[in-house]
Amino acid sequence: MAIDDFDIDSLAAHLHLSPEQVRKMVERNKLPGRRVGGEWKFSRAEIHHWFEERIGVSDETELARVEKVLGTHGTVDDVEMEIASLLSVERIAVPLIARTRNSVVEKMCELAALSGALWMPREMAASIRNREALHPTALGNGVALLHPRRPQPTFFGDSFLAMGITAGGIPFGGPRGVLTDIFFLIGSSDDVSHLRLLARMSRLLQNPQLLDDFRHTASAGDVWQLIVDAESELDKVKGS
Repeated sequence: MAIDDFDIDSLAAHLHLSPEQVRKMVERNKLPGRRVGGEWKFSRAEIHHWFEERIGVSDETELARVEKVLGTHGTVDDVEMEIASLLSVERIAVPLIARTRNSVVEKMCELAALSGALWMPREMAASIRNREALHPTALGNGVALLHPRRPQPTFFGDSFLAMGITAGGIPFGGPRGVLTDIFFLIGSSDDVSHLRLLARMSRLLQNPQLLDDFRHTASAGDVWQLIVDAESELDKVKGS
Protein backbone atom coordinates (compact mmCIF):
# COMPACT_ATOMS: atom_id res chain seq x y z
CA MET A 1 0.00 0.00 0.00
CA ALA A 2 1.32 3.43 -0.90
CA ILE A 3 2.05 5.68 2.07
CA ASP A 4 -0.69 8.10 1.05
CA ASP A 5 -3.37 5.40 0.65
CA PHE A 6 -6.32 4.95 3.02
CA ASP A 7 -7.78 1.64 4.06
CA ILE A 8 -11.42 1.23 5.10
CA ASP A 9 -10.85 2.22 8.72
CA SER A 10 -8.59 5.22 8.12
CA LEU A 11 -10.86 6.58 5.38
CA ALA A 12 -13.89 6.18 7.64
CA ALA A 13 -12.11 8.20 10.33
CA HIS A 14 -11.06 10.85 7.79
CA LEU A 15 -14.60 11.31 6.44
CA HIS A 16 -16.31 10.86 9.84
CA LEU A 17 -18.26 7.86 8.58
CA SER A 18 -18.47 4.31 9.86
CA PRO A 19 -16.34 1.63 8.19
CA GLU A 20 -19.54 -0.09 7.06
CA GLN A 21 -20.76 3.13 5.38
CA VAL A 22 -17.47 3.44 3.51
CA ARG A 23 -17.65 -0.21 2.45
CA LYS A 24 -21.16 0.21 1.08
CA MET A 25 -20.23 3.40 -0.79
CA VAL A 26 -17.23 1.87 -2.55
CA GLU A 27 -19.11 -1.32 -3.39
CA ARG A 28 -21.85 0.81 -4.98
CA ASN A 29 -19.23 2.80 -6.97
CA LYS A 30 -19.88 5.96 -4.98
CA LEU A 31 -16.26 6.18 -3.84
CA PRO A 32 -13.07 5.73 -5.91
CA GLY A 33 -11.27 2.65 -4.60
CA ARG A 34 -9.48 -0.49 -5.70
CA ARG A 35 -8.93 -3.96 -4.28
CA VAL A 36 -5.37 -4.92 -3.34
CA GLY A 37 -4.87 -8.40 -1.93
CA GLY A 38 -8.60 -8.67 -1.25
CA GLU A 39 -8.72 -5.39 0.74
CA TRP A 40 -10.09 -2.01 -0.34
CA LYS A 41 -7.46 0.72 -0.76
CA PHE A 42 -8.11 4.40 -1.53
CA SER A 43 -5.71 6.91 -3.06
CA ARG A 44 -5.59 10.05 -0.93
CA ALA A 45 -5.40 12.27 -4.04
CA GLU A 46 -8.40 10.54 -5.64
CA ILE A 47 -10.45 10.81 -2.45
CA HIS A 48 -9.76 14.52 -2.16
CA HIS A 49 -10.64 15.05 -5.82
CA TRP A 50 -13.90 13.15 -5.22
CA PHE A 51 -14.59 15.34 -2.18
CA GLU A 52 -13.90 18.53 -4.15
CA GLU A 53 -16.34 17.45 -6.85
CA ARG A 54 -18.94 16.58 -4.22
CA ILE A 55 -18.58 20.04 -2.68
CA GLY A 56 -19.04 21.60 -6.11
CA VAL A 57 -22.48 20.05 -6.64
CA SER A 58 -23.81 20.25 -3.08
CA ASP A 59 -26.52 22.64 -1.95
CA GLU A 60 -26.29 25.13 0.93
CA THR A 61 -27.52 22.68 3.56
CA GLU A 62 -25.09 19.96 2.52
CA LEU A 63 -22.17 22.40 2.34
CA ALA A 64 -22.90 23.66 5.84
CA ARG A 65 -22.96 20.05 7.06
CA VAL A 66 -19.64 19.28 5.31
CA GLU A 67 -18.01 22.35 6.84
CA LYS A 68 -19.24 21.37 10.31
CA VAL A 69 -18.13 17.74 9.98
CA LEU A 70 -14.67 18.70 8.77
CA GLY A 71 -14.38 21.13 11.66
CA THR A 72 -14.69 18.27 14.14
CA HIS A 73 -11.19 17.12 13.18
CA GLY A 74 -9.94 19.84 15.51
CA THR A 75 -7.06 21.00 13.30
CA VAL A 76 -8.32 24.55 12.95
CA ASP A 77 -10.87 26.70 14.70
CA ASP A 78 -13.68 28.81 13.23
CA VAL A 79 -11.71 32.06 13.27
CA GLU A 80 -8.86 30.58 11.25
CA MET A 81 -11.29 29.34 8.60
CA GLU A 82 -12.98 32.70 8.06
CA ILE A 83 -12.32 33.70 4.46
CA ALA A 84 -11.88 37.37 5.32
CA SER A 85 -9.23 36.55 7.92
CA LEU A 86 -7.19 34.62 5.33
CA LEU A 87 -7.66 37.24 2.61
CA SER A 88 -6.13 40.66 3.26
CA VAL A 89 -6.90 43.75 1.17
CA GLU A 90 -3.34 43.75 -0.17
CA ARG A 91 -3.95 40.32 -1.66
CA ILE A 92 -6.95 41.47 -3.72
CA ALA A 93 -6.29 42.71 -7.28
CA VAL A 94 -9.05 44.81 -8.86
CA PRO A 95 -8.54 44.57 -11.73
CA LEU A 96 -6.20 41.62 -12.16
CA ILE A 97 -4.14 42.41 -15.26
CA ALA A 98 -4.12 39.07 -17.05
CA ARG A 99 -5.56 37.74 -20.30
CA THR A 100 -4.58 34.07 -20.43
CA ARG A 101 -4.76 31.07 -18.13
CA ASN A 102 -1.01 31.03 -17.56
CA SER A 103 -0.81 34.75 -16.87
CA VAL A 104 -3.67 34.49 -14.35
CA VAL A 105 -1.81 31.77 -12.44
CA GLU A 106 1.47 33.71 -12.51
CA LYS A 107 -0.11 37.03 -11.50
CA MET A 108 -2.07 35.47 -8.65
CA CYS A 109 1.06 33.82 -7.26
CA GLU A 110 3.00 37.07 -7.65
CA LEU A 111 0.24 38.91 -5.79
CA ALA A 112 0.48 36.52 -2.86
CA ALA A 113 4.28 36.69 -2.89
CA LEU A 114 4.35 40.50 -2.83
CA SER A 115 2.34 40.46 0.40
CA GLY A 116 4.76 37.97 1.96
CA ALA A 117 2.16 35.20 2.19
CA LEU A 118 3.81 33.01 -0.46
CA TRP A 119 7.55 32.25 -0.40
CA MET A 120 7.89 30.23 -3.60
CA PRO A 121 5.62 31.71 -6.30
CA ARG A 122 7.22 29.89 -9.24
CA GLU A 123 6.88 26.51 -7.58
CA MET A 124 3.31 27.28 -6.53
CA ALA A 125 2.42 28.36 -10.06
CA ALA A 126 3.87 25.15 -11.48
CA SER A 127 1.85 23.05 -9.01
CA ILE A 128 -1.33 24.92 -9.91
CA ARG A 129 -0.74 24.47 -13.64
CA ASN A 130 -0.30 20.74 -13.06
CA ARG A 131 -3.57 20.66 -11.11
CA GLU A 132 -5.41 22.58 -13.83
CA ALA A 133 -4.11 20.16 -16.47
CA LEU A 134 -5.62 17.26 -14.54
CA HIS A 135 -8.95 18.92 -13.80
CA PRO A 136 -9.83 22.63 -14.19
CA THR A 137 -10.91 24.42 -11.02
CA ALA A 138 -13.24 26.81 -12.88
CA LEU A 139 -16.87 26.68 -11.77
CA GLY A 140 -19.98 27.36 -13.81
CA ASN A 141 -20.51 30.79 -12.22
CA GLY A 142 -17.35 32.42 -13.58
CA VAL A 143 -15.21 31.69 -10.51
CA ALA A 144 -12.03 29.57 -10.32
CA LEU A 145 -10.52 28.25 -7.08
CA LEU A 146 -6.82 27.90 -7.88
CA HIS A 147 -4.89 25.41 -5.77
CA PRO A 148 -2.32 22.62 -6.12
CA ARG A 149 -3.42 19.01 -6.24
CA ARG A 150 -2.22 18.64 -2.66
CA PRO A 151 -1.47 21.31 -0.01
CA GLN A 152 2.10 22.59 -0.33
CA PRO A 153 2.94 24.11 3.09
CA THR A 154 6.65 24.29 2.21
CA PHE A 155 5.78 27.07 -0.25
CA PHE A 156 4.38 29.38 2.46
CA GLY A 157 4.02 29.84 6.21
CA ASP A 158 0.37 30.03 7.19
CA SER A 159 -2.75 29.26 5.18
CA PHE A 160 -3.80 32.21 3.01
CA LEU A 161 -6.09 33.38 0.22
CA ALA A 162 -5.57 35.83 -2.64
CA MET A 163 -8.21 37.12 -5.04
CA GLY A 164 -8.23 38.72 -8.46
CA ILE A 165 -10.99 40.02 -10.74
CA THR A 166 -10.19 40.46 -14.42
CA ALA A 167 -11.85 43.11 -16.58
CA GLY A 168 -13.27 40.43 -18.87
CA GLY A 169 -13.85 36.72 -18.88
CA ILE A 170 -11.00 34.32 -19.70
CA PRO A 171 -11.25 30.76 -21.08
CA PHE A 172 -10.27 28.73 -18.01
CA GLY A 173 -11.83 25.34 -18.59
CA GLY A 174 -15.22 26.23 -17.15
CA PRO A 175 -18.16 23.90 -17.83
CA ARG A 176 -19.93 24.45 -21.15
CA GLY A 177 -17.30 27.01 -22.15
CA VAL A 178 -18.25 29.50 -19.41
CA LEU A 179 -15.61 32.24 -19.13
CA THR A 180 -13.97 33.01 -15.80
CA ASP A 181 -13.28 36.44 -14.33
CA ILE A 182 -13.11 35.91 -10.53
CA PHE A 183 -10.10 34.00 -9.23
CA PHE A 184 -9.17 32.83 -5.74
CA LEU A 185 -5.74 31.43 -4.94
CA ILE A 186 -5.90 28.96 -2.04
CA GLY A 187 -2.86 28.16 0.07
CA SER A 188 -3.87 25.51 2.62
CA SER A 189 -1.56 24.07 5.24
CA ASP A 190 -3.17 20.62 5.35
CA ASP A 191 -5.80 18.46 3.65
CA VAL A 192 -8.59 18.93 6.19
CA SER A 193 -8.18 22.72 6.29
CA HIS A 194 -8.21 22.75 2.49
CA LEU A 195 -11.46 20.81 2.19
CA ARG A 196 -13.13 22.76 4.97
CA LEU A 197 -12.13 26.04 3.32
CA LEU A 198 -13.44 24.82 -0.05
CA ALA A 199 -16.78 23.96 1.56
CA ARG A 200 -17.03 27.41 3.15
CA MET A 201 -16.04 29.20 -0.06
CA SER A 202 -18.53 27.15 -2.07
CA ARG A 203 -21.29 28.28 0.30
CA LEU A 204 -20.24 31.89 -0.11
CA LEU A 205 -19.94 31.73 -3.88
CA GLN A 206 -23.39 30.25 -4.40
CA ASN A 207 -24.73 33.78 -3.94
CA PRO A 208 -25.13 35.27 -7.46
CA GLN A 209 -25.73 38.75 -6.06
CA LEU A 210 -22.39 38.68 -4.27
CA LEU A 211 -20.61 37.70 -7.48
CA ASP A 212 -22.36 40.52 -9.33
CA ASP A 213 -21.28 42.95 -6.60
CA PHE A 214 -17.68 41.75 -6.96
CA ARG A 215 -17.79 42.48 -10.67
CA HIS A 216 -19.08 46.00 -10.16
CA THR A 217 -16.72 47.00 -7.34
CA ALA A 218 -13.55 48.93 -8.20
CA SER A 219 -11.88 48.94 -4.78
CA ALA A 220 -10.03 46.05 -3.14
CA GLY A 221 -11.17 47.34 0.24
CA ASP A 222 -14.80 47.30 -0.87
CA VAL A 223 -14.45 43.75 -2.21
CA TRP A 224 -13.01 42.63 1.12
CA GLN A 225 -15.89 44.29 2.98
CA LEU A 226 -18.39 42.50 0.76
CA ILE A 227 -16.80 39.21 1.85
CA VAL A 228 -16.90 40.22 5.53
CA ASP A 229 -20.61 41.03 5.27
CA ALA A 230 -21.42 37.87 3.29
CA GLU A 231 -19.56 35.67 5.81
CA SER A 232 -21.48 37.29 8.63
CA GLU A 233 -24.68 36.17 6.95
CA LEU A 234 -23.29 32.66 6.49
CA ASP A 235 -22.53 32.39 10.19
CA LYS A 236 -26.03 33.57 11.09
CA VAL A 237 -27.41 30.69 9.04
CA LYS A 238 -24.89 28.26 10.54
CA GLY A 239 -25.78 29.32 14.06
CA SER A 240 -29.54 29.26 13.58
